[in-house]
Amino acid sequence: MDFITFSTLPGIIGRYLMMLKITDILDMAIMVFVFYKILTLIHSTRAASLLKGVLVFLAALMLSTILNMNSINFIMDQLVRWGVVALIVLFQPEIRRILEDVGSRRFIAFFTRTEAGSAVEQAIDQTVLACTEMSQTRTGALIVFERENLLDDMVRSGTVLDAAVSSELLKNIFFVKAPMHDGAVIVRDGRVLGAGCMLPLSKNVNLSRDLGMRHRAGIGMSENSDAVVVIVSEETGSISVAIGGMLKRHLKPETLANILRNELLPQEVGEDKPKFSLMNLLRAGGTGGDDHEK
Repeated sequence: MDFITFSTLPGIIGRYLMMLKITDILDMAIMVFVFYKILTLIHSTRAASLLKGVLVFLAALMLSTILNMNSINFIMDQLVRWGVVALIVLFQPEIRRILEDVGSRRFIAFFTRTEAGSAVEQAIDQTVLACTEMSQTRTGALIVFERENLLDDMVRSGTVLDAAVSSELLKNIFFVKAPMHDGAVIVRDGRVLGAGCMLPLSKNVNLSRDLGMRHRAGIGMSENSDAVVVIVSEETGSISVAIGGMLKRHLKPETLANILRNELLPQEVGEDKPKFSLMNLLRAGGTGGDDHEK
């Protein structure tokens, strides 16, 4: 029997590499890319926490097998057999949506993840213009900019749209007598996906009592996803932004524009992305107020 030593290891690896064909390399690259995209999709949905539980369960199953715990191993083995069916039933809506997206432009965008930088920049300019005018007229607004975490469930809670972001469209949606003015607008890649959408309320008990349902919904959305949420108060007309469960209020239009560009537009190579913090907001041009909610 031949023994592998450190001196012979490079030669063995070299022989295996010489045996590889271009199709083998392409096959492995495609599989790695597909698995990476699947993990990205799982990480951006509610399946992430369930996947962790499944991994813990499988680890416990392996441990019971190694330690010869026959009773526990038998029970867990039966659970695994039925668990596959249970997972299919549990994630039936997600599986159906993935199959529906195959062949559509969203399926292609899922694998390419191309950045519609110009559309996003146009959406930012139109949003700032609309928020400035709605602030002056004290028209309440709630605008959610989707990032990595997909918000399809939120979109389906309202009216599904597919329109470019414009100042006039946003003002018409949030007009006080419009049917969708009480919900949120969700924006993806510079386009309005839905309006009148329902958002989860924040569970933070330390929020100021001055904050109404619109602000609590905006903070709740930022707590449950990586979205950037813009809020215009109906009572005071003040503009706020919620990111990561943090709320910055009384923003000037130029400060709002800086925040949205920093958070939504791709950064140049080597450029550090500014953090959403009080100091960076002050450097961005002032806020017109110093109250900060967490």
